[in-house]
Amino acid sequence: MIMRKLIFIIALLNIAFVSFSQVSLPYMNMDSWIQRDIKESRIIGGEVKTLYEVGKPCVTKEAAPWVRGDSPWETSSIYANVVGISKVSSTVFPEKRGNGYCARLETRLEEVYALGFIHITALATGSLFVGHLIEPIRNINSPMAKMVQGVPFTHKIKALKFDYKAKTGGKRIKASALKKDDVEGPNNAEICVFLQKRWNEDGKLKSKRIATAYIRIEKSTDWVNGYELKLHYGDITKEPYYKEYMSLNYQGYPLYGLNDKGENVPIDEVGWGDENDNPTHIIIRFSSGYGGAYVGAVGDCLWIDNIEFVM
Repeated sequence: MIMRKLIFIIALLNIAFVSFSQVSLPYMNMDSWIQRDIKESRIIGGEVKTLYEVGKPCVTKEAAPWVRGDSPWETSSIYANVVGISKVSSTVFPEKRGNGYCARLETRLEEVYALGFIHITALATGSLFVGHLIEPIRNINSPMAKMVQGVPFTHKIKALKFDYKAKTGGKRIKASALKKDDVEGPNNAEICVFLQKRWNEDGKLKSKRIATAYIRIEKSTDWVNGYELKLHYGDITKEPYYKEYMSLNYQGYPLYGLNDKGENVPIDEVGWGDENDNPTHIIIRFSSGYGGAYVGAVGDCLWIDNIEFVM
């Protein structure tokens, strides 16, 4: 009888371990990609450009917003339609690695020539994040307000594990529309994870920061496999690793999310969570640069593969 009870307990523990260890999001291995072939407007050349999204493999050939399926992943590659002119900006690409693929996030300078003499430039960093973009992009104002950041998630994880490679440290610039300026300091790639507890108040989106993980990659490196980015729970402002960019409501990178009316509004982080708080959402962001919209180093790249949660 005792032996049977022990076997039963061990079996339950094994079941619990298996289910607990299988917490994941779809397409974390970066092996599945959607190809979107979009023809730009004739006034800017009329070429067919390709956007890539992480998700169930398919090919689309229309100038239309991406209809989301079961993928929680979004990229900084965009389809824009401004006053009837269709334009594509590609910054994230699948790249062959071993028997599968990885994601290459690349900072690029988009240049547009209209009517043969109007020259417009815009810098775009390569980013991969959970959430989605509101397409088509209609203007260049408040670019962060076009990003819905985070997806529902209720688990407390220990770390985010992934493989990465980086080409970083380039000279930063800020380029938007007709203006281009130098920016102080070398470029770094950036990776962050936030666990948030969100709720609505009169159309406003409030949250507590349950956990934080943040790293800036300062030096180029070949593949680092199985890197674990540890999450720190609670108020981290007194910790030795704390940096300003880890703060609540960091102005250099404002966060937006959907309220209960379906509107994309700023996320107001009202405080740090404690051990009694459970998350409702997770934010994950990989980026080839930092410093806000239109800032980065042309040609710098971050490669990402084999993402998983450490419980």
